[in-house]
Amino acid sequence: MTRVLFLIHDLGCGGAEKVLVNLVNNMDPTQFEITLVALFGGGVNEQFLRGHIRYRAVFSGNIPGNSHIMKLLTPRQLHRLCVREPYDIEISYLEGPSARVVSGCRTKGTKLVCWIHSSPAGSAEAAAAFRSEREMRACYGRFDRIVSVSEAVRTAFARASGGLDSVVLYNTNESDQIRRLGRAGTSARPACRFCLAGVGKLVRVKGFDRLLRVQKRLVEDGLDVHLMLLGSGPEEQALRAQAAESGLAERVHFLGYQKNPYPYLSQCDLFVCSSHSEGFSTAATEALILGVPVCTTDVAGMREMLGQSEYGLITENSDNGLYDGLRRLMDDPALLAHYRQQAAERGRLFETEQTVRAVEQMLKSL
Repeated sequence: MTRVLFLIHDLGCGGAEKVLVNLVNNMDPTQFEITLVALFGGGVNEQFLRGHIRYRAVFSGNIPGNSHIMKLLTPRQLHRLCVREPYDIEISYLEGPSARVVSGCRTKGTKLVCWIHSSPAGSAEAAAAFRSEREMRACYGRFDRIVSVSEAVRTAFARASGGLDSVVLYNTNESDQIRRLGRAGTSARPACRFCLAGVGKLVRVKGFDRLLRVQKRLVEDGLDVHLMLLGSGPEEQALRAQAAESGLAERVHFLGYQKNPYPYLSQCDLFVCSSHSEGFSTAATEALILGVPVCTTDVAGMREMLGQSEYGLITENSDNGLYDGLRRLMDDPALLAHYRQQAAERGRLFETEQTVRAVEQMLKSL
């Protein structure tokens, strides 16, 4: 039995947090004894952990300014504070603070792994959670294996870290459960010709303010289109104000965090990713699994997921690009139907078993 620790900042409503829960829940419990530790407790995804997963939080809730406080301690000091038992493998499931903690491990024989979920624009961004770029490179250099969630993330991380290489392993989605939950219950789909869905934490990088600007243009074009936003986050009040000021109060539906978002997603006409940056979009893969057409800005991971717009439409990463892509799909029912068929086909690439087995094989290879 291999004792494995997964360490993450928290189990909040983000995509990385969700796919981590999917992964540990589906790993073979006869081969891996799994402990999951969150630096800060209280995240909504804690409730989905299965009973055999050992879970604890270092702190019961988020501490304001924690990223600055953590820099007062060295990685070794942080590791002694956060990791209380020896493990065969210690995994930081996110770049940044949790990677700094795990890099402080000095237990003989313990293998260290780090997951990279985002595409850093440069070395300064990659080093934001570290004392310096030099410390960032030293910490990441201590890992026996670095995992990127897409080829685009792998390339960006290598450039930002001074040449550190990584392997690519795709995120785990509970595909059968997603399909089952998509058929469960009813959604609040508005009565309209086109229903768009945006899913994710309401933060700036997700570009929901851009999506609202595009929605305003579509409405002004006379299109009968509504937008459902599923998620919560610090930008919610600003987005609500933007919607009201733009005259979209009746056309934008803020549905908040949904324990089961899949009935909403499965009944919409289009999933829209308006992000400025991504690693490998969990919400987009879930849309494909449900057979929902995807229209997305050109961010990391999308070309691996959708090909050259073969399985979904990739647009220029701009307001105009997203608007043009959505208009193209709304003006061409045959193209929209084609992408619905292609989405269902591509969704089979992300079946649970094959992504979990790939991670297990990587861990065994250590």
